[in-house]
Amino acid sequence: MVSQLKATLAALAFAAFLQPALAEPPRAVVELFTSQGCSSCPPADELLVEYSRQPDIVALSLPVNYWDYLGWKDTLAHVAFTERQKAYAHSRSDRQVFTPQMIVNGKKSSIGSDRAQVEKAIQLTTKGRKTLPVTVNIAEQNDTVTITVEETPDTTQREAEIWILPVLRSQTVPIERGENRGKTITYANVVRGLNRVGEWRGGSARFEVPLDMARKGGDAYVVLLQGTDAARPGLILGAAKGPGL
Repeated sequence: MVSQLKATLAALAFAAFLQPALAEPPRAVVELFTSQGCSSCPPADELLVEYSRQPDIVALSLPVNYWDYLGWKDTLAHVAFTERQKAYAHSRSDRQVFTPQMIVNGKKSSIGSDRAQVEKAIQLTTKGRKTLPVTVNIAEQNDTVTITVEETPDTTQREAEIWILPVLRSQTVPIERGENRGKTITYANVVRGLNRVGEWRGGSARFEVPLDMARKGGDAYVVLLQGTDAARPGLILGAAKGPGL
């Protein structure tokens, strides 16, 4: 009897291991476009660190490279992040590209250091919802990340793309020159790549990604389900954090 009980408990534990971790569904994705060469950015970087600790927020740092000429080349910047920021500006038709800029749920632009403005943008883009409109879950097994998407009854948009973003959970950088010379700044959830996984056209869907690709250049990852606007990034419909975030 004892051995049978042990076997049953072991089987249950193994089954639980295979299930996706139950995380709080996010209500918002906040993307901070920042630069080590921007003197206005450190307060926004600190705010993003705070947001990264909230279970219902997916917080991302995307360092841009267009201030590198000011005397300090951003050690984390990537041209793809600059292009993403510009694409957002074209989608909004306001052409506003600046640092620190926070993009909320792929839709609203805010000054990245203005907590009240960011919170208002979250409220405007969620329209009273407590979570994003589409449920995204992730599970890891055998060096593979399985992404499942579940449409909810109130979903209106059914054209979107699945993206997986490797991130560094925390990165501290001493800045030696430029506008922030002498400062040491800690960045949270620094994006290290933008990898398109596939398309979603409504309903239930399943995608598989190698774990090493999901984490490439980072130590964790985030999954985004993002609508498209004339091939530009649009409203974020769903998101999920990888283990450890």
